[in-house]
Amino acid sequence: MISIHPAQLQDWLQQAATKAPGVEPVVLDVREPWELQTASVKPDGFELRHMPMRSVPARYLELDRHQPIACLCHHGARSAQVVHFLMQNGFTEVVNIHGGINAWSHERDPGVPVY
Repeated sequence: MISIHPAQLQDWLQQAATKAPGVEPVVLDVREPWELQTASVKPDGFELRHMPMRSVPARYLELDRHQPIACLCHHGARSAQVVHFLMQNGFTEVVNIHGGINAWSHERDPGVPVY
């Protein structure tokens, strides 16, 4: 499994654009709805999708297997599990955002609340 830090997201987005021109990458936020209301990221060069981890097994077919996906949670553990699940189900361009939204706040956007 590949993990990237939030500070590396821009590089990952550029690599994704090279591998799949014209395909918008996705940041898949797998946190619970209350967490999303507490703190969220702003889409910037990617599509932001919300799919709580517990719903992924029932909903993963809503995702495009060829679309680059970076999974995000609070600290990176749930998103790592989702990355593993997606890879087992044929997704090839999927990475984990190490440190989750907590690291996002410290490395990428201090305006994102820490909880």
